[in-house]
Amino acid sequence: MGMMKFDIPHSLPKEEVKKRVEQLLQYWGGKYGVKADWQGEGAKIVGKVMGIKLDASFVITDKAVEGEGTDPGMLLRGQATKYLKEKFSSVLDPSKSLDQVKGALS
Repeated sequence: MGMMKFDIPHSLPKEEVKKRVEQLLQYWGGKYGVKADWQGEGAKIVGKVMGIKLDASFVITDKAVEGEGTDPGMLLRGQATKYLKEKFSSVLDPSKSLDQVKGALS
């Protein structure tokens, strides 16, 4: 199976991005049992989200969250990409506070 790349731009400080992404990973952990292993400015995540196998890694840069994960195949690729972009974009929205991000994920 191939790899699917994603790149979600942000305009927040890296520490703030990390806190927000941690909230997203905690949400996925609680809802879907996804495991995250942080290493520096990035993490490896493994599990299933909405029935789709997720084996991905990403790194937080000054301007984006960049990563790649296993490609779920042609039929689910668009849906998986859309879901990831929507979730990351939502938690990285600079108009929302960290508390608003936490509330939106619960």
